[in-house]
Amino acid sequence: MIINMDHLNVIPFDNINMGSEDDPNSALHLQHRQPHNLDFDFDYPNNNNDDNLLEPTSLSDPNLDPYEGMEFDSEQSARIFYNSYARRVGFSTRVSVYQRSRRDGSIICRQIVCSREGFRREGSENRSKRQRTVTRVGCKAQMTVKKQSSGKWTVTKLVEDHNHELVPPDKVHSLRSHRHVSGSARSLIDTLQAAGMGPSGVMSVLIRESGGINNVGFTKVDCQNYMSSSRQRTLGPGGQAVFDYLKQMQAEDPGFFYAVQGDFENSTGNVFWADANARMNYSFFGDTITFDTTYRTNRYRVPFAPFTGWNHHGQPLLFGCALLLNESESSFVWLFETWLAAMSGCCPISITTDQDRIIRAAVSQAFPGTRLRFCKWNVFREAQEKLSHEYHSHPTFEPEFHRCIHMAESIDEFESCWESLLQRFDLSDNEWLQSMYNARQQWVPVYLQDTFFGEMSILQGSDSINSYFDGYINASTNIHNLIKQYEKAMAIRHEKEVKADYDTLNIPPVLKTPSPMEKQAANLYTRRIFMKFQEELVETLAYLATVVDDIGSAITYQVAKFGEDHKIHHVRFNAFEKGASCSCQMFEFSGIICRHILAVFRVKNVLTLPSNYILKRWTRNAKSGVVLDENTLGLPCNTQESLAARSENLRQEAIKYVEEGAESEHIYNVAMDAIHEAIRKVAAAKRCGSAPVQTTVVNGSQQLLSCSLDEDEKIRELTAELEQASQRCEAYRTKLLCVMKDMEEWKLRISVKVQNVRLKMKD
Repeated sequence: MIINMDHLNVIPFDNINMGSEDDPNSALHLQHRQPHNLDFDFDYPNNNNDDNLLEPTSLSDPNLDPYEGMEFDSEQSARIFYNSYARRVGFSTRVSVYQRSRRDGSIICRQIVCSREGFRREGSENRSKRQRTVTRVGCKAQMTVKKQSSGKWTVTKLVEDHNHELVPPDKVHSLRSHRHVSGSARSLIDTLQAAGMGPSGVMSVLIRESGGINNVGFTKVDCQNYMSSSRQRTLGPGGQAVFDYLKQMQAEDPGFFYAVQGDFENSTGNVFWADANARMNYSFFGDTITFDTTYRTNRYRVPFAPFTGWNHHGQPLLFGCALLLNESESSFVWLFETWLAAMSGCCPISITTDQDRIIRAAVSQAFPGTRLRFCKWNVFREAQEKLSHEYHSHPTFEPEFHRCIHMAESIDEFESCWESLLQRFDLSDNEWLQSMYNARQQWVPVYLQDTFFGEMSILQGSDSINSYFDGYINASTNIHNLIKQYEKAMAIRHEKEVKADYDTLNIPPVLKTPSPMEKQAANLYTRRIFMKFQEELVETLAYLATVVDDIGSAITYQVAKFGEDHKIHHVRFNAFEKGASCSCQMFEFSGIICRHILAVFRVKNVLTLPSNYILKRWTRNAKSGVVLDENTLGLPCNTQESLAARSENLRQEAIKYVEEGAESEHIYNVAMDAIHEAIRKVAAAKRCGSAPVQTTVVNGSQQLLSCSLDEDEKIRELTAELEQASQRCEAYRTKLLCVMKDMEEWKLRISVKVQNVRLKMKD
């Protein structure tokens, strides 16, 4: 178990000398007298969900020795580094005393010691227990780090000498702080355990796969403990509350979908759910999705994993959620296939998720035609751990590493920059960098810009994939509060979308050019997307387009900003089709046309945007008409037949009908008559079952021509359904009347306010 020292009840003290352990009046001695602050080893092996938190960056680099004055970005970085150093030298570590600030209570000083530091106290309560092995021998080896005003943590004290023998490299994996069941190992253990294999068999497979027991990273006891905890892994009493919520939601909303793998009623299975809005939203914006697995880095106390995307305002959108108590490959495959079934079988163009090997395998199996991208936030977080020595030893390494990833505008430029980076910092043999280079097509922007990911620019780069529930689900959220926070996040996100819709319709943007294309885009796009398009359009005024190749109907232009001839993009323009493609591939990546193509359009007098450059998912009418523009997105789609799609279409039409029907008393009466007629037709259609109802016009009104049933039993069933439908229609009618009444009152109040304003203006 990992002990979170930040939450222990230790008396804070500030601006005092920690002193020596041998001094009875020192702060260190006082802290050691607190029983709640003793004997906490780094317990990394079994329950730490951060796969890479404590894996050493190297086992042989002599430059990894700590020294006084050494700086770290955080206390955690210092712990990771010292534990890595300890593994190479041959001892285990644990956290010891700490110092809090009186100002805000935060920890400002931490001591990390050899696990054999101090002496274990023997009290009367231990006399009846079995004799425990002596592990504390008073070793003085330790490293103390203190937080500076700059935010950095500096090594203020270092003791390297030990009073006991160190462990040789072939046995260091047995030391407690170096035993760690990684995420990939957990997934493999889950799979083997599900197949009925015991601890001995599982360890044999792990040893064989790792190339020896020394490379496994933990012992057979750790494996047994994990398998035992895996069998007992449940959501506890809160699981039943979640299950009750799902059943209630499905009873209230026929479009609500949930599925269970395993025995979720006893809180031991995996579960996925998506409401009707999530399913409907996917039919409009399901071209790119994100599967958020950041709960695996200890951010969440519950294994919560949402599917998200982007709406037509560029806001995060929810496509469903999962609770995963088992993280084997088969579990992820089940989840992805279940999610796909809930979304009417329409695969996304692209998916962004963690670079975990198990998840990658499940994605390739469930979404064979979908482009996979690793979340860059996770990649750079892992880089801080794997390259901690370079980050601390070379201050320029981190910005140059980021610049190589973010700023390269072509594959050749990235390859050259990457090779230069490895040579300058002598990292050609770094295994982690080599593995990430081999997977560069899944996370380096220049390799992904030919695929749609729905982001405003390549530089946006999915820095954080868990934005939908930010501020609602965090480390303090437990299973009891999960549903409450889930619904709160849903409500707030909906309000933000409504606000964005209102702003788009009622706040016209300021046009910056006389271009007809800008006016056209202002009327087509949502407000935020138009602002991005406008930015590209205005930038074209500083760009020059020069013909470099003119063959037939295809013309190639060289486009560069004035004074920046070294940054050249090539645009291929087809005069016959008025189509163009740019080497920057911004349109392919974001669905928004780039400044380089717009510069060529200006030269060729293309005054309005061709229809093939208007992606419907970014327009004001993204949710109207056909659910997905399959010609634009290249997606198969049959979601119009789904219950969620039909419900949403009816809802949208009803809203328009209410707005038009409440304009005057006469129109209101006509609208009510039409509603009553519609109710009668719906009832007749339900009596006819699934048989088509043919209509014709007789004296200006529609009359049913044929309606036949085969069996009396079917008639009785349909009669009962009709009664239920009539009751629901009556309830809807009552609600509609209330809405109309409210709208009339609202209209009257506004009219009065307008009249008052006019009177004041006359005065």
